[in-house]
Amino acid sequence: MRKQPRIVVMGGGTGSYTVLTGLKKYPSKLSAVVNMADEGGSTGVLRDELGVLPPGDVRQCLVALSSSDFLMRELMNYRFQSGRLKGHSFGNILLSALEKTTGSFDIAVEKAAEILRLEGKVIPATLEKTHLVARLENGKTVRGEDKFHRANLLKLRRVLLQPAPKANLKALEVIRQADIVVVGPGDFYSSLVPNLLVKDIADAICKSKAKKMYICNLMTKAKHTDAWGVKEYVTRLESYLGCPFDIVIYNNRK
Repeated sequence: MRKQPRIVVMGGGTGSYTVLTGLKKYPSKLSAVVNMADEGGSTGVLRDELGVLPPGDVRQCLVALSSSDFLMRELMNYRFQSGRLKGHSFGNILLSALEKTTGSFDIAVEKAAEILRLEGKVIPATLEKTHLVARLENGKTVRGEDKFHRANLLKLRRVLLQPAPKANLKALEVIRQADIVVVGPGDFYSSLVPNLLVKDIADAICKSKAKKMYICNLMTKAKHTDAWGVKEYVTRLESYLGCPFDIVIYNNRK
């Protein structure tokens, strides 16, 4: 019997959800290593009010790999439309409640995976609290992933995570064992780069024998990646990774 490839998908948000949903249709051993710098919307409120780790991107990856029925997957993504819970998704609240109950976000994700009967693994890139920070050429600082979306990052000097987090050992392990590591698509600075800023993640990818694949975005983002082509996306992401990609997938149709 042919060995199933071990595939690690890295990123967060809709991009990872889409890739995982597609790959789940084929025989493979899937793992998602998820960005933990998210702090917008429901996730940001839960981080601030409960002191939990960000559940939003993890929730989307759990739903993507779930083998539960349609109703259960819809329930995880259900977003309250009114009342004091307006804007919150049920899945975010569930993950936060599990973290509070178990005392560990890692265990919370494992328990949610059992509930959703996962076909694969969802692994937070780090289990430490951290925030995305940009240093601009004019000396100004942009702090927080939610503020990145509104900021002009065209004259960016440096992006970092504060405090600097250590990698989740489970994430390093699946990367070392991977046959293929897929990065992207996703928001360049708020979904892709944060994973590579976690201590030892980029180094583990570069040292892995896995094929390194980058799925390039279809569109640029105003004030972030204006006028970038495939070359700019690849070279700039490789500067954070520290080694070249073996495969780049991009759209060549106008």
